[in-house]
Amino acid sequence: MRETHRPRETAGDSGPELPRRRPGRASAHGTGASGSGTPHRSDGRPPHTPRGARQPGPAGHPGTTPPVPGWPASLVLAPLVALFGLITWQVAADGPLVRLDERLGESLFRRGPAALTQLFSDLGGVPVALPVLVCAIAYALWRGARRLPVYAALTMAAVPALVIPLKVATARQGPLTEAVNYYPSGHTATAAVAYGASALLLLAVDRPA
Repeated sequence: MRETHRPRETAGDSGPELPRRRPGRASAHGTGASGSGTPHRSDGRPPHTPRGARQPGPAGHPGTTPPVPGWPASLVLAPLVALFGLITWQVAADGPLVRLDERLGESLFRRGPAALTQLFSDLGGVPVALPVLVCAIAYALWRGARRLPVYAALTMAAVPALVIPLKVATARQGPLTEAVNYYPSGHTATAAVAYGASALLLLAVDRPA
């Protein structure tokens, strides 16, 4: 067997020579040409890591740059406004939706527990819902929030300004009564704004450590 020839170290060598980087090669995680630190390969092939091949999502979706937490508020609000407009049109025109609502109300009359229905009715009243919102606003102010409590108070103040004119314009007759001005429901609007705004305030403010 032949012995493999190995270069001998001279007395002036301080140790084995470090490997030299070959020209024209780049590691998969090398710094880009602009110094941005983006993973790349010098030969144009995609990097080994899947991170470099990831593409951001379309505008308005999570994954965009900068990141967006979800759908824009306008896309969520528009269908709700359209649905409310459709129901209001049916009420004003005495459409088939009104007759369906009347038949459903007559079939459900006195079939549920009276105590539970009265509880839900009381929860939508101003004497109950408004103090809940006031407590949430006070807590948010105490935690240092400024704009959100103002927005919540203005939204609550806008409820009668929007509901009362619609009640008068539609003159909707109430269930099992000859009285009118029952649409839209003031209890429903009050409960939705008061409890919804209270929940948003409690979720938005910083919690004590």
